[in-house]
Amino acid sequence: MSVVNFFLILINTLILVSGQFLWKYGLMQKTVNFQSVSDIVKLFLQPYIISGLAMYGFATILWLFILSRVPLSIAYPIQSLAYVFAVFGAYFIFNESLSIMKIAGVVFIILGVSLVGISGNS
Repeated sequence: MSVVNFFLILINTLILVSGQFLWKYGLMQKTVNFQSVSDIVKLFLQPYIISGLAMYGFATILWLFILSRVPLSIAYPIQSLAYVFAVFGAYFIFNESLSIMKIAGVVFIILGVSLVGISGNS
């Protein structure tokens, strides 16, 4: 796999995680009951939620382009780096806890992605 394709997957992953962060931030701004259709519509009209949805839309278009160039068995495991970005991003942005178990899990994800990347080249 080329450096360009890896970079595209990385950008796609960062866009997806950014969309998740926007959704989380948007949900933190208001109490959402999910009790009625009206509540759900109001939720979807919040700027942070709309921005996150737009990012997901763009990421989907980019993902389709990536899949036209990279085997799914290589691209999808690399995209699992989203877990790594989410764990550390949640720690720094939302002050969520960062335990030794989370760090160990992140290390295993990175090792797994590395193995997939190495096997993709052979």
